[in-house]
Order: sequence, then C-alpha cells, then structure tokens
Amino acid sequence: MVAEQIRRAPVPRLVDSAGFRFAVFFAVMFLLGGVAFAGIVWWNTAGGLDRQTDAAIRADVAALTQRFREAGRAGVEEAIAFRLIRDGDAQDLYRLTDAAGRQIAGNLAATPDELDGPAPDGEPLRWLRAPLIREGALTEARLYRADLPNGDRLIVGRDVEERLRLRELLARGLGWAASAAGLIAFIGALLLRRALQSRLRPAADTVTAIAGGDLTQRVPLSGREDEFDRLGRTLNAMLDRIGTLMAGIRGVSDAIAHDLRTPVARARGRLEEALDGDPETMRRAIETGLADLDGMTRIFQAVLRITEAEAGARRAAFATLDLSPLLADAAELYEAIAEARGVLLQAELPDSLPMTGDRDLLLQAVANLLDNAVKFSPAGGRIRLSAMISEDTLRITVADEGTGLPPADRARAGERFFRADSARATPGYGLGLSLVRAVAGLHGGELILADAHRGRMPPGLAATLVLHAGLATPAEA
Repeated sequence: MVAEQIRRAPVPRLVDSAGFRFAVFFAVMFLLGGVAFAGIVWWNTAGGLDRQTDAAIRADVAALTQRFREAGRAGVEEAIAFRLIRDGDAQDLYRLTDAAGRQIAGNLAATPDELDGPAPDGEPLRWLRAPLIREGALTEARLYRADLPNGDRLIVGRDVEERLRLRELLARGLGWAASAAGLIAFIGALLLRRALQSRLRPAADTVTAIAGGDLTQRVPLSGREDEFDRLGRTLNAMLDRIGTLMAGIRGVSDAIAHDLRTPVARARGRLEEALDGDPETMRRAIETGLADLDGMTRIFQAVLRITEAEAGARRAAFATLDLSPLLADAAELYEAIAEARGVLLQAELPDSLPMTGDRDLLLQAVANLLDNAVKFSPAGGRIRLSAMISEDTLRITVADEGTGLPPADRARAGERFFRADSARATPGYGLGLSLVRAVAGLHGGELILADAHRGRMPPGLAATLVLHAGLATPAEA
C-alpha cells in the first residue's frame, strides 16, 4: 500500500524541486558576482577617466587664476598660448573673454549658452558637458567656467570624444561579458540541478525500495567521502538498525509463540480432562490452568518492562538513591534461597553507593543476576556480590562457580527468550538477562559477561552491571 502510494505520488513541478531552487540560487549568486565585477571595472575605468579629466581641468583653472593674480590679463593670455602650443593632441580647450563678451585668447570660438548666463538659482554655471563643432566635426567637451576679478570670463575644458568612445567600447564589452555570464550561469544551474538529482537519486530509489518491502537495499556510496556519502552512510546505518530491530521483533514473536504454545496447550488439555472428571480432578485442572496463565502473565510483564527500559520511558522515575542498602536487601533475600540449595552467598559492599536512577528496575536487574547465579551454582559453590565506584562509573558484579557460558552464548545472552543449551532443563523464559541489559542501557551503561575464574574448571560466570547514570552526592542519596 505504501509503495503504491509512493508510485502514485505526483511528480513535483520544476519550481517546487529543491534542485531547481539550488540552481536558481547558484545562478543568482553568479550573476550578482558578475554585476559586482562589472561595477568595479566600470568605476575604475570610465569613472576614473572622468575623475582624471575633472581633476586636470580644476588644476588648470587654479594655475591660470594664480597667473592672473601675478601678471594680470597678459599673464593669462601668455599662459593660454603656451598651453596650446604644448598640446600636441589638440584636446585642451580655452576661451578668455572680457566683460563685454569679446574673445581675448584661446582656441574655443564659441561656448554653449548655458555657460554664458546665470544658472536657474542665480549662480553662474560652473560645469557643463556639451557638444561642440571643432574643425567641421561634432565632438563632445567637458567645460568649466571661472570668473576673474576684473570681470573677464575664463572657460577651460577638454575634448572627451576619445574618452566617450572608450566608454562605449567598455560598455559594449561589459554587455557581451554579461550575456556570456548569464549563459554560463544558466548552463551551470542546469548542471548543478542534474548533479544534485543524480547524487540524490540512489537514496531516493533505495528509500522507495525499502517502502516497497525490500529491506535488503542499501544506498550505494561513491567513495568521495563527501556530504552525500555521509548521508548515505547514515541512512545505511539506520537501515541496518531497522533490519536488526525487525529481525528482533520476528524473533521475539516466534519465541513468544513458542513459549506460550506449551502452557496454552497444557491448560487446554487440563480443561478437557476436567470436562469428564470428578470435582477433585476439575479442581486440580483449574489450579494447573491458573498456574499456566500466571506464567504467561509473567512473560508479558517481563517483555513490557524490557520494552519500557529500552524505550527510555522509565527515565521520568529517576531519583537520587543510595544503592548500597538496596544491594544489601537483595543479598539478604537471596541468601536464604542460596542456603536452601547448599550455596554460600557473600556480599562485599561499600558503605554508600550514591547515584541517580530507577530504584525498582535496578533492584529487579540485580535480583535477576542473583537468581541466575543461584540457579546455576552447584551445591557447595559460592556466589560473590560486589560493587564499586570509579569516577562516574558504578560497577555491580555477581560471580558464581557454575559451568559458565561459552563465548558464542555470551554474545547472545541478552537476546529475548535466548537460552543456552546448558539451561534448557532449568525453569525460566530467557528474559532475565534481556531485562538486565535493558536496565543497563537505560542508565547509560552495559552488561559485561566474562569467566569468573580463568584457567579453572568450571570457570563460573561473572556478570558485571556497569552504570553511567550520573552519581549523586551522599547527602542527596
């Protein structure tokens, strides 16, 4: 059903795809960079030429004005004549007129009317860019007007026609460059979109296959160790975890069905016998059926506790506590049971074990370890319960002198309903160590199984519950 919905899902429009948005972002940023580059080039070339021209005109006007103060009109006429002789490119423009408007010196026969009269605000117009006719050709000039103290009018300018042609050439080049940049940005955006789609398509195909029920699919990695490979590796780890959980669920379901089948069949057989039996037979059948139902209830309660611990639902019940009295109570309870089986239980506990955790689950975990040790210890054997604190780690160890567990069975000892071959004849459901491991994980720790006596037969089993749950101070506990 899910796979069918995925197949029928509408294909997103182009503008709705993430690849399109990334491509547009890339194109916009590329074009903005091009615009910034063109602006800088224009400011440093065309703008620089204009600023250079204005600076040269201002310097020329200042020099001629100073010359007037030193030598009067004659000095200005002489300076203008000298400048015109020195101007080999014929770019300099000068015009000196008296108060009546008669030209006294210079190569500029006429000036625009705007420079002759006052500006709209009453002040004389200083700067002007205007077309001029020079030697029968239309040209563009940049002019400046300066009024001398004796009433003479000085106009200084430069022919900027060559600069305007250079500006047009630069503008045309920048236009072509902008067109090429736009084309490159468009092609780059398409390539970026295609690259994103090609890198994301394997992940999308894998997720589609997983949604269709094929849990064996994994995201292929390119080997570049880039962000997409890290994403694919994370997805593969998640899929491996999901596969492990699914296998665990199937195993738990099979184990529950297997373990419940016997008590259900036994209860049914007892009830069938009771149908034709006398009252005493009926009573015994009902009592046996109730015992079988109690066993099934215990299985479900154990599975529920394990599930709560693994899901972290019991963290709300964490509180500061002193684990030492708790371990002492558990040792006292199982000491009588061990003595009845001919086993000696010894507890070596410090005066205080302050920590933060779930009191009930910790007591249940330690009780499970002690129960297993009592079950599998031979008569005359010894069980040792010890605990210690090292920095922020608390270790609780239960060691016995039983047959122990081979390494292959230790690796599976925490699985639900797993029972080693040596424990088949012992009552139980294979949930004790599963609960202990779940409680350890809830408190940020782990369960470690090892030989209690290396090089000795039987080696026994040492089960160590390592907790990293955050230690409390003795006063808080």
